[in-house]
Amino acid sequence: MIRTILILLVFFIGTQLHAQLTPPAKPDGFIYPPGRHRVDLDTILIEAFYDPVCPYSRDSWPPLKQALKHYKSRVSLLLHLLPLPYHDNAYVTSRALHIVNIHNANATFNLLEGFFKHQAMFYGAQTQLMTRPEVVGRIVKLGATTLGNSYQHVLKSGFNDTKSEHATRVSFKYSASRSVYGTPTFYVNGFKLPDADTPSKFGGWKKIIDSLVQPHKGTS
Repeated sequence: MIRTILILLVFFIGTQLHAQLTPPAKPDGFIYPPGRHRVDLDTILIEAFYDPVCPYSRDSWPPLKQALKHYKSRVSLLLHLLPLPYHDNAYVTSRALHIVNIHNANATFNLLEGFFKHQAMFYGAQTQLMTRPEVVGRIVKLGATTLGNSYQHVLKSGFNDTKSEHATRVSFKYSASRSVYGTPTFYVNGFKLPDADTPSKFGGWKKIIDSLVQPHKGTS
């Protein structure tokens, strides 16, 4: 039932995009590895759509990260955020990632891994009696622990800045424009991987990528 409702929601948003969405100043997404400033068009491009408090996103990250380390410059990753409406605190944690990325893109994936490691802190049962400022306070504390004390001010001030809110909304709308309604979702060189083919282990990614980086026998 929830899946059906979200599909309808994404379809409705998608039909309104041309009228409502002004193109952002730069493309959506976080480039991996940290420090890389652009996606090389000669590499295999993986686009991952993640929710910071989605356990399936969390579980899919280690094998994907292993593949990126294995193939190095032959593969690029562009990670998009899709804060799912049925995951408590998905939007506010996604916004925290945008805040950090605006301040220092090299730290974005460290915070993402911090959310994955301590994901249970932001599940509904853990925060259902907390106010929104209290949840933000928990995020600020985790950010400072993960990235250093200087990020306490960065995150606090960022939640009062409209830049991060706008960036988070753009991420959601961009995901809808790509017909993405669940996480994790992966695209490889612009083509969506079917759910049945979504890799859950390094071997799955290796099978996909090897077929692209190695020339096919018998072809000219």
